[in-house]
Amino acid sequence: MDIFNIATGLMVLTAIFGYVNVRFLKLPDTIGLMIISIVFSLSIIVGHLVSPREFDAIWLLFNKIDYTTVVLDVMLSFLLFAGALHTDTRMLRSIWASITLFALLGVVISTGMVAILLYGALQLIGLPIDFFHCLLFGALISPTDPIAVLGILAKANVPKNTEIKIVGESLFNDGVGVVIFLTLLGTTRPDAVPLTAQAVGWLFLEEAGGGLLLGLLLGYALFGLLKSIDHYQTEIIITIAVVMGGYWLATRLHVSGPLAVVVAGLLISDQTRSAAMSSVTREYVDKFWEIIDILLNALLFVLIGSRLVTLTFDWAFVPAALAGIVIMLVSRYGAVRLPLLLVQRWIKSDPQDPLMLTWGGLRGGLSIAMALSIPETVAAKDLLVFVTYACVFFSVVVQGLTLSGVARRLYRNTKPTVVTNT
Repeated sequence: MDIFNIATGLMVLTAIFGYVNVRFLKLPDTIGLMIISIVFSLSIIVGHLVSPREFDAIWLLFNKIDYTTVVLDVMLSFLLFAGALHTDTRMLRSIWASITLFALLGVVISTGMVAILLYGALQLIGLPIDFFHCLLFGALISPTDPIAVLGILAKANVPKNTEIKIVGESLFNDGVGVVIFLTLLGTTRPDAVPLTAQAVGWLFLEEAGGGLLLGLLLGYALFGLLKSIDHYQTEIIITIAVVMGGYWLATRLHVSGPLAVVVAGLLISDQTRSAAMSSVTREYVDKFWEIIDILLNALLFVLIGSRLVTLTFDWAFVPAALAGIVIMLVSRYGAVRLPLLLVQRWIKSDPQDPLMLTWGGLRGGLSIAMALSIPETVAAKDLLVFVTYACVFFSVVVQGLTLSGVARRLYRNTKPTVVTNT
């Protein structure tokens, strides 16, 4: 019954917040919902301080939510599949090398830069923590979140070539970030295998390579099933089953579930979908997954805002959070700029792309979910969760609200280059 009560409460809040945003604020959904839910959470915190008894029920409701499980094990697979399903795969194929570069090398560079800069900053602030914990933060904050990106880019005037880079990278680099994070986190277990380059390489190959392979198998199986019948109700159910069953299978095989559902979704998008489905089925499948995307995005950002109720606050965390935001942006720029410099002879891009990819690389619920999954035995957990939350809030609200303006300014006098790999 608790699960039903929690789901009901979240759905009612999401509907109310969504109405207020559409009716009055008129902001992009993800930004508006997050702002409203944060204001609501602050009011709950104040109310609980003034009159604990009257606000205990709402306080306990938010404390019962297993945020990591809800986001990583339930919502993420649906959101990634929906995003991949509506991605222009023809443009994605034309810049595959750029996306691979950012999703692999970029995340690794960013993780290292964030760790080094945060370690130094916290020493100066007077909140020293182990360098290993800074690496954990680097791994969880480096991937740009496809959930946040897809929800905001649709209303930002970003050139199509740059938009597809941001979206494509976001669909894949979260898998890389999760692999790095879980590898580091695994070393904190009592029975952990010593962290070596060979162990990391094997785990990455198993998680990322296995996820890609499983995604191909799921995608081709889904294509065959959809092509063999013409009954849109059953075909929608099959897509749901493939997403849920595929993600479950990935966890059992210890491969990357996010990468598996992304690849499966991309295989069914565009021309492949036309060959597998009738026009009626395509329309219903598109509408169904569009609704799923909108609903879960709304729920996710209400969850992000409501999570503020359960955060541990310390005034000493504030300068660390401000430093974390600056470090996140600086490291993101380095993670984009350095790979482009290395391969500039082979991969062409617009001069404005590093800045646009930096400002358009939004963080979201995935980073918070990973931060919350850090064991309580890690002494720096409260600090890392607080800094992560501050970075996500800045990313979604500040970067998200200004994304259109930044794009207009950067590309005002420039005709974007059609980017292809040579």
